[in-house]
Amino acid sequence: MSVHSTEVRLAARPHGWPTAETFEITRAEVADPAPGQLLVHNLLMSVDPYMRSRMDDRESYVPPFKVGEALQGGAVGEVVESTVDGFKPGDTVLHGLGWREYALVDARSAAKVDPSVAPHAAYLSVLGMTGLTAYAGLLRTAEFKAGDVVFVSSAAGAVGQVVGQLAKHKGAAKVIGSAGSAAKVAFLKDDLGFDEAFDYHDGPVRDQLKRAAPDGIDVYFDNVGGEQLEAAIATMNVHGRITVCGMISVYNATEPTPAPRNLAQLIGKRITMRGMLVTDHGDLRDAFVRDVAPLVADGSIRHHETVFEGLDRAPEAFLAMMRGDGQGKILVKIA
Repeated sequence: MSVHSTEVRLAARPHGWPTAETFEITRAEVADPAPGQLLVHNLLMSVDPYMRSRMDDRESYVPPFKVGEALQGGAVGEVVESTVDGFKPGDTVLHGLGWREYALVDARSAAKVDPSVAPHAAYLSVLGMTGLTAYAGLLRTAEFKAGDVVFVSSAAGAVGQVVGQLAKHKGAAKVIGSAGSAAKVAFLKDDLGFDEAFDYHDGPVRDQLKRAAPDGIDVYFDNVGGEQLEAAIATMNVHGRITVCGMISVYNATEPTPAPRNLAQLIGKRITMRGMLVTDHGDLRDAFVRDVAPLVADGSIRHHETVFEGLDRAPEAFLAMMRGDGQGKILVKIA
């Protein structure tokens, strides 16, 4: 049974910041599923910073989006039709073909999830790729250990909120977060239990971080780059560790950015700085779920989502995420 589906396509490659004209909302016919495929009615989808780099036609760790074709990203949906043993209509699945109402999904790329265990949103945030990114980036890439002082940039965002709480749960001496508004600073301290937090608009990040961590930091989880990375290097203790998860400050830059200007400090301080992609850490998924799911269930780790209603608002949601609007994970409710 072929269906017609609303989908959001890349209309043009942006130069600098994306705009509404970057996207096109249209209707398309979706064919019957071929052998090995599922027809999925999407319910909820994610927007994420990495999607911005895929809008550019340049070599990267993942192929760019194609102009004129639907964008892609994490989604949770309900199986409508299946050609595969092990999946049946009514099953709820997590997959990578968001930005559309209906998706033809290769069964090997879909994972069944149980909405009776956790809400749909959790599988796109704290119990999904977002949570695994935080878990692997903190515990494996940054080699976190109890007693570390941890600084997280974009700490009120999807990954940052999980990193800070995990660090606290694992015995950090202090957890510090930066965010972009007074409301987000209050959210970090009052709702998520960060020890210190500051608004990076309120003055030089280096000065604010030094006040929050007078004895230095041991781990920096970087979601921003630029000035915040420079400040972290300046404040870092000997043998500090940096996980570079994202650099949202430069994603829309049209000219080279100057910071960080103090990379030479990596030598004297013997700092380890490592980039990370969550796709390299699939072997941690089972341990991550065993470790984190009970903490989510009992409220030890909290998660917050900002939800936009309607697929036609997906471009708006993406732009809001890029600006740093909203708190926690930015999601779009499709159905």
